[in-house]
Amino acid sequence: MHMKNLIRIAALILMLLALWAYLKSKKDSSPKVTEKVLYTANEAQIKTLDPAQAEDHYSNREVAKVYEGLLEFHYLKKPFELTPNLAEEMPEVSADQLVYTFKIRRGVKFHDNPCFPNGKGRELTAHDFVYSFKRLADPKLQAKNFWLINNNLKEVNAWRERYADAIQANYDEEIEGVKAIDRYTLQFTLTRPNPQFLYFLGMSGCYVVPREAVEHYGMEFTNHPVGTGAFMLEAFNPQDSKLVYRKNPTFRDKRFPSESIEEYKHMLAYAGKQLPFVDKIVTYILTEAQPKWLKFKKGDLDIIDITKDKIALDVVRNGELIPDLKEKGINLYSVAELSTTYVVMNCANPLFKDNLKLRQAMALAFDKEGYNKLFHNNTAVVAQSTVPPGLAGYREDYINPYGIYDIEKAKQYLAEAGYPEGKGLPELTLDAGPDAELRLKGEFFQKCMAKIGVRIKVVGNIFPELIKKINNQATMLHSISWSADYPDAQNFFMLLYGPYQPGGIGSNLNDSAYDALYEKAVAMLDSPERTRLYEQLNEMIAEKTPFICTVHFPHTGLQHGWVKNYCWSNFHYGTEQYFDIDLEQKNN
Repeated sequence: MHMKNLIRIAALILMLLALWAYLKSKKDSSPKVTEKVLYTANEAQIKTLDPAQAEDHYSNREVAKVYEGLLEFHYLKKPFELTPNLAEEMPEVSADQLVYTFKIRRGVKFHDNPCFPNGKGRELTAHDFVYSFKRLADPKLQAKNFWLINNNLKEVNAWRERYADAIQANYDEEIEGVKAIDRYTLQFTLTRPNPQFLYFLGMSGCYVVPREAVEHYGMEFTNHPVGTGAFMLEAFNPQDSKLVYRKNPTFRDKRFPSESIEEYKHMLAYAGKQLPFVDKIVTYILTEAQPKWLKFKKGDLDIIDITKDKIALDVVRNGELIPDLKEKGINLYSVAELSTTYVVMNCANPLFKDNLKLRQAMALAFDKEGYNKLFHNNTAVVAQSTVPPGLAGYREDYINPYGIYDIEKAKQYLAEAGYPEGKGLPELTLDAGPDAELRLKGEFFQKCMAKIGVRIKVVGNIFPELIKKINNQATMLHSISWSADYPDAQNFFMLLYGPYQPGGIGSNLNDSAYDALYEKAVAMLDSPERTRLYEQLNEMIAEKTPFICTVHFPHTGLQHGWVKNYCWSNFHYGTEQYFDIDLEQKNN
């Protein structure tokens, strides 16, 4: 009997060894990944790759893989610090804070492209920036990002008006606001001191484009991006389901940073190494959360953003990734995001324009705490103001009197608005984004409003169509979020500034008292006095109630362990150049 057991055990061992050998040979025979390819996802259809026209977060992420600006935010530092990019160094600034003089980095080349003689990209000069900034102001282009320089640079607005009715603007005419002193010296002259001006120069609207490409491709320029960035895209189609970028073979000598905050010290193993590290980027356009999650689980995506996805409730418990995913080498990252989500009441619509009580009634009827619990597992900060935590002007102790959930008071205000129990009020449409999660959030709003007799119809839109409706003042209500373009609350307050309308998040408030206080505040340098004015602006917005601020959410994402050097912030654009793929880890 003992001998029989030994034979059975020996047979079992041999069988297991054979199985192991089979599986190993199968694994060894599978093709090894030899090219460093970064697989990412973008959650919306990309409208344009023209820096002058890219106005949303999703398009800007793609633009920044190809194009660059004078300045960028340091990849590994907080508080956020602007550093030179296409500029050799930070600018020389005149004593009156009006004249900024930059030296342009020498030896930078535009991508090789058929728009250039013999297809070879030429050297970048100061004249390219002059052209790009004039292009922002060209009345024929009607650039979405003209707001960055509108009334900011001397003679620019006069130049724009001069050619308003002309067949084309004269780009060779010199203007004081932006000019090339010589081949490598660029000078800006402001109309007035502007504390945010340097931030603008790090934004995609101020990225440089070559005149040859714009003129060669004409109306098709957006589909043939030509920049100086670390990656190249052969062609673009807004209907593409994926974008494939390749490493720029003529990219300049740019190195991984040698300084960082404590949190990112481990990345300094790459300090001084030439960028970029990956050979190719494949970005899938995935507007629904579930397909994105499935591709990530299969290893077909290296990094995903789950900030607004319901999947976050299933995979993150008490701020920790569930053990099953940890064991697979998946990492969770969660960082504070400077953002606010809104349900916006379009004040250009007659129903909302002059009916403050209606706007306030709807704000009082919205259950922010319930929204945070249901959709964010209480990980977001319930918003009392447009300014998120982390920026001057945010007050942790501030309570918005119309941000409190109070059904009885909401009913009272609705009656005072002329619609007791909703009688006489037509059905209101809420325009939302395309995915199922956004529809569920719209339906939550719908149920809140039903409690006071306000009927809501939720309308789904692909993202470009939603933005088009907002810009055309064609919504009644719409849901949208705003992430900071730069670390100053002015970026949130400008959303209500009259001359900026229509634009931004589409509130169309146009209030002269607000505009006057805004203009006073934004002309100041950072100071306690400016912060007090920012707080007053917050209180004024609460009283006028042009929107319902819902939550400030943290940025949450997942990455496979083979992705190296990944960190995220609101201001990190074009940072794929810093990522690396550990092929040995990925192949195992």
